[in-house]
Amino acid sequence: MRSFLTPKQLAAAFSLLILGLLVTAAQQFRLFERGWFVLQEWRHAAEWRDRSIWLPDYRVAIEARPIEGLDEVSALTYDPDRHSLFTVTNQHSELIELSLDGHIIRRIALVGFGDPEAIEYISPGMYVITDERLQRLIKVKLDENTRSIDASQAQQLSLGIGLSGNKGFEGLAYDTAGQRLFVAKERDPMRIYEIHGFPHTNPEKPIAVHVVDDPKRDARLFLRDLSSLQYDDRSGHLLALSDESRLVLELNAEGRPISSLSLLRGMQGLRKSVPQAEGVAMDNDGNLYLVSEPNLFYVFRKQTD
Repeated sequence: MRSFLTPKQLAAAFSLLILGLLVTAAQQFRLFERGWFVLQEWRHAAEWRDRSIWLPDYRVAIEARPIEGLDEVSALTYDPDRHSLFTVTNQHSELIELSLDGHIIRRIALVGFGDPEAIEYISPGMYVITDERLQRLIKVKLDENTRSIDASQAQQLSLGIGLSGNKGFEGLAYDTAGQRLFVAKERDPMRIYEIHGFPHTNPEKPIAVHVVDDPKRDARLFLRDLSSLQYDDRSGHLLALSDESRLVLELNAEGRPISSLSLLRGMQGLRKSVPQAEGVAMDNDGNLYLVSEPNLFYVFRKQTD
């Protein structure tokens, strides 16, 4: 004989199904770890607030300002010599210089760069650009008269680490004192590599490139992906931007999460969630700049008591 579930049994089965789906989703988005971190964040505020970037103190000052003349942005870096920002576009490869309020200063054509995804200031007139799909790091130089840059004429480093299509190198950051280039692999797996010896800046010394990989450290990051990086010389901490998690995470020198800045509506003074964050940068005054696809520009400033 066929047996049918009673309404109570159906309700119980449905509840268990919903609960299972919620638990699975929470695990996939690492919500338990993120929630626990938020609880712990303020418990150690007194310990870290004065010797870290401390992202909870930041509030949005410019929100979602369209960058006129652009329909895509990817990555961001601050140039302390020019007091301006640089971003790259990948569909029509260009290097774009921006003012600190998000207006285009100039455009420089990128030739032979494939899929440029990140740019990082290294020293006056010197930058590194990533080619995501080919996992190339390309050192470029520019001055006031530069109108185009050809990748074939530039110093390059190719790293075939965990090749996975367009889930390659998404972010860069540079430690000037330590001469370390941090490279973010978006995911599958998500990694932050430390590159020593590139870009090569001393022609009198032989080229010796060393790559540091720390999977255990990176496993502590409760992020779904990595979109951009920023190194803070003052604290020695690293900022990691995640588009899918809609979060900026501050990591101390050991790679442990210290503080966070949410990119969700209602947080940090935001009226709307940041749709697709692609790049983060910090200037010498500690102001945070962020770009989001398709062409949105944000500024976050630290609030003082």
